[in-house]
Amino acid sequence: MKTAVNLVLAAALLIMAAGCSSTSGYYSMPGKEFTQIDYGYPVKYAEVRNLKIGYIDQGNGDQTLLLIHGLGSNAKGWTRNIPVLAEQYRVIAVDLPGYGYSKKDYYPYSLSWYAQVLTEFLTELGIADAVFVGHSMGGQISIITALEYPDVVSELVLISPAGVEDFTDGEKDWFRTVAVPELTEDATVRTIDVNLKRNFYDTPPEAEFMITDRIQVRGASDFSDYAYAVAQNIKAMVNEPTSDRLKNITQPTLVLFGRNDGLIPNPYLHGGNTADIAALAAEKIPGATVNVFDKTGHFVQFESPDQTNEAILDFLR
Repeated sequence: MKTAVNLVLAAALLIMAAGCSSTSGYYSMPGKEFTQIDYGYPVKYAEVRNLKIGYIDQGNGDQTLLLIHGLGSNAKGWTRNIPVLAEQYRVIAVDLPGYGYSKKDYYPYSLSWYAQVLTEFLTELGIADAVFVGHSMGGQISIITALEYPDVVSELVLISPAGVEDFTDGEKDWFRTVAVPELTEDATVRTIDVNLKRNFYDTPPEAEFMITDRIQVRGASDFSDYAYAVAQNIKAMVNEPTSDRLKNITQPTLVLFGRNDGLIPNPYLHGGNTADIAALAAEKIPGATVNVFDKTGHFVQFESPDQTNEAILDFLR
């Protein structure tokens, strides 16, 4: 039963859109609250809808880049991009509600709800519009925001975006059934290690914090609320499909994929090549610029930061 649960967890994570190593050293790590994790940058807060949103705010410029993380991640996943992008732009990496430094509770957690919150978040900061840079689930949130609040999104940068790959009604029902908080709450150290490493073609040593941070917050006072957010987000991605709405995007759009993405397309349900999904994005999104990086997995911006940063800067220029 435990093996089946772990496989379901892996499959569920693949919608967002680790080869094995010794995990013995992880078991003795001290626990931490989410707000005790060091992001390497000061974390600021904004109040939106009576909830507290944590974010990193670096750089200056006429344009603002809003970096939106994916399922189970947080703003720290952008630390290999912020320094370069902030040389020319104001860069804001946000913790979505339910994640990281942001408030966790029994919120709606639909993707449209996130789009509303992010729009109000920018208003709170006095920002009229921004370049939405979304990874995985953050990409699908960015798509929905661009469609529902077009004046707020000046350009789109979609990195390994969920929402391009389509799922049948039966597949969606399966995801809704298996997406429960226990999948996150009951994940073992080994499961955490293996699942996080699936995000990479060749896991860089700099990504070790993604495993250690995740292990250390298992005992956090609001960890069960985080697990609830993850479960609801999985359902949200299938409840608000965007594959048939991509043709309605009007913003200039850059799409980045890793050729060796182990999560998109979903290998348990569809199989195939990531390049096929990238080609689908190029076909459906009007005028989109699409790049596929070799020897790169799902976490494109972290595994291939130089290529990612250069592609974003070239696109915005």
